[in-house]
Amino acid sequence: MNRRSVRRTSAAYLHKVYRQTEQANRSEILDIVEPRPGGRLLDCGCGNGEFTVQVARRAHVSDAYGIECVEERIGEAIDRGVMVTKADLNEPLPYEDRFFDIVHANQIIEHLFNTDLFLREIKRVLRPNGYAVVSTNNLASWHNVFSLALGMQPTPLHISNEAIVGNAFDPLRGTRHPSQGDSHLRVFSFQGLRELCLYHGLKIEGLKTAGYYPLPPGLARLVCKIDSVHGVYLIAKLRPRHNGL
Repeated sequence: MNRRSVRRTSAAYLHKVYRQTEQANRSEILDIVEPRPGGRLLDCGCGNGEFTVQVARRAHVSDAYGIECVEERIGEAIDRGVMVTKADLNEPLPYEDRFFDIVHANQIIEHLFNTDLFLREIKRVLRPNGYAVVSTNNLASWHNVFSLALGMQPTPLHISNEAIVGNAFDPLRGTRHPSQGDSHLRVFSFQGLRELCLYHGLKIEGLKTAGYYPLPPGLARLVCKIDSVHGVYLIAKLRPRHNGL
């Protein structure tokens, strides 16, 4: 096998693992969702609503709300039964205090510049016995650490609003971001996410990782149980703190 064939084979494998790891992250999120029969769910950045519906079914809620800014995705989410509001998550959430039983935000916080407001708003709209699930890229994952050591850009730390560049091992290298606003502005480490959530009155009930590049999902899940700091995605389960508790 020549060098070009090796590169193509490696790129195909990495792209496959990349997509499988996204799915593994969603599976881990569903595993920690608690039922809230008859309750309300808010999905921040609901996209086309496909995963919103999965979370809503797992939680047994009556109503699934979503916030999305891409027009094409909004229509698809509405067709799936999600009550979608077009809004900017860098602004206050358009809902009353203590309105939701669950707030879900998967791969969203890294796109926001106003992360402080976003976390404060999550606490504000949660009921006292509600909870939030926030998942995002892990800056401290080994594949990002090794990328820096090799003089390359960590894959989730984007440097362009247009093109994905800077890492020779990135399966998306050289492509454009799917839509405006898809580039990452803030990328969190394990400790960074923990401390910022605590600062804004959200106590950490659970914090784990999903995925472990370049390992396939089955093996990655086992390794993440041993090393919960350096996985690909961070998943935090949060509770609002009230009266100093």
